[in-house]
Amino acid sequence: MILPFFVIIPLGAAFLISLFGKKIKNFGDLLANLGTLSLLVFSLYSISKVFTNKILVYKVGGWMPPLGISMVLDGLSSFMLVTVNLVSFLVTIYSISYMEKYTDKYRFYTLFMLMLTGMNGIIITGDLFNLFVFLEIASIASYALVAFGTEAEELEASFKYAVMGSVASSFVLLGIALLYSYTSTLNMADISQVLSGRPAGMMVNFVAVLFLAGFGLKAALVPFHAWLPDAHPAAPAPISAMLSGVLIKVLGVYAIMRIFFNLIGINTVILAMLMFLGAVSMLMGVILALAQWDFKRLLAYHSISQIGYVILGIGLGTPLGILGGLFHLFNHSIFKSLLFLNSGAVDYSLGTRDLQKMGGLREKMPVTANTSLIASMSIAGIPPFNGFFSKLIIIFACIQANRFGYAFCAIAASILTLASFMKVQKYAFFGKLNPKWQNIKEVPWPMKLSMIALGVICVISALLIMPLFKPFLQSAANVLLLGNGYKDMVFGALK
Repeated sequence: MILPFFVIIPLGAAFLISLFGKKIKNFGDLLANLGTLSLLVFSLYSISKVFTNKILVYKVGGWMPPLGISMVLDGLSSFMLVTVNLVSFLVTIYSISYMEKYTDKYRFYTLFMLMLTGMNGIIITGDLFNLFVFLEIASIASYALVAFGTEAEELEASFKYAVMGSVASSFVLLGIALLYSYTSTLNMADISQVLSGRPAGMMVNFVAVLFLAGFGLKAALVPFHAWLPDAHPAAPAPISAMLSGVLIKVLGVYAIMRIFFNLIGINTVILAMLMFLGAVSMLMGVILALAQWDFKRLLAYHSISQIGYVILGIGLGTPLGILGGLFHLFNHSIFKSLLFLNSGAVDYSLGTRDLQKMGGLREKMPVTANTSLIASMSIAGIPPFNGFFSKLIIIFACIQANRFGYAFCAIAASILTLASFMKVQKYAFFGKLNPKWQNIKEVPWPMKLSMIALGVICVISALLIMPLFKPFLQSAANVLLLGNGYKDMVFGALK
């Protein structure tokens, strides 16, 4: 059974790096990259397991759920595992060179692998309290990673992130406690069974509001977004890529999807709230991004905007909307990670994030410039890149559901995104080279390798809606469309 390895490998790597990383040169680089590579291989293998078995349930310690803790692999968790571990592997390659300028690189890798442990744990757990435990492991590691440079800006951003994150965790923990008092179980499938047999009362509605606030804060949805524009620019570039690329998706979006669709059960009020929050995030994020001149801060606001697309698609609740939302979640993980790695490469070579101080970098940094152009076109939704197809599906899903206002919001946000990234390209990479940067060079090869790989994925992941690859996306969407049928699948797998 492969499920425990998604937690054992990164946790073991974190433990070994903390012990031997200081004593053995490059031990952290080697073990972190081997760990993330093996996790990626297991993730890809999990796709075939889901196709043959539909669902796998692992009983921790041999204890039968709901008494024991279970780990569950279905289409949605397999999809999320591939997304997280693909980005993590490319980010660890990038970190080999980028993190050289920081002291105690092994501590970075220790915290990185702990964060990955938490994310993988959230995705595969079948137990609600365990979801909270893994959420805290990932969150606490990410607080430390935001402050890793220990400059005043980083420490302030980390403090704000930790305070807001703790508030979110408190909402989630209170929601879990109330749900436990109401259902007398913590197993997700068991909770779903208890709730489906009772009419939704005030208690369940209150718990739903707590979860929406808690996980909405983790996902940085407007109006819970205040921590993100400070935290993402302050962190080292590999961590910015992880935070925007996968962390807010797992701690926020995945948890919202799993709990509202498969546990509590979805209703028109919750769907309407998700659509509204998604549309507001989409527009607010991009409008705030337009005014930014700090490269990484601009990208951070776009994370808020793009998460809005994902939540809008899922909030539609239709098969096409959910498919589009999940497709955009994957695409955003790729192109936003690439954009943050591009900003890190520029900062690495120039020592500045101010777009007004750049100019003409295409001459000196062709790999960074070209991959940045691909990612910019992807996020703006220009064909034939991946972002175009996922945004188009979400817009079509809005029209199909007669939500014409939301379709208009999605189109308007995409046009503003294009304007924002045309500004980035003009000021950073095009135009005349600033004489100040006459002697700069392209970044080292591990950083280039990661950027090129993500650039290639931006182009080829558009194929995910082709009949050959669509089952990967469709199997994830089907889990959400099952709704409360999730419990029957889990209990069916246990028999």
